Amino acid sequence: MIGTIIWLIGVACAIWCVMDIFKKNISTAGKIIASLVVLLTSWLGLAVYYFYAKDHLQEWFK
Repeated sequence: MIGTIIWLIGVACAIWCVMDIFKKNISTAGKIIASLVVLLTSWLGLAVYYFYAKDHLQEWFK
């Protein structure tokens, strides 16, 4: 039961990150790549995106 709740929180956070990525002014391919990385790496991807990549995506995917 608690594992399901943690998984659902992770899914909600991943969807929030993907929505945030698609608001950025970067190429479509960059949006898709960044979104897939966040979705496939689960909690680790969420943490890396939130604490580091959020501010650097526009530099990486011009």
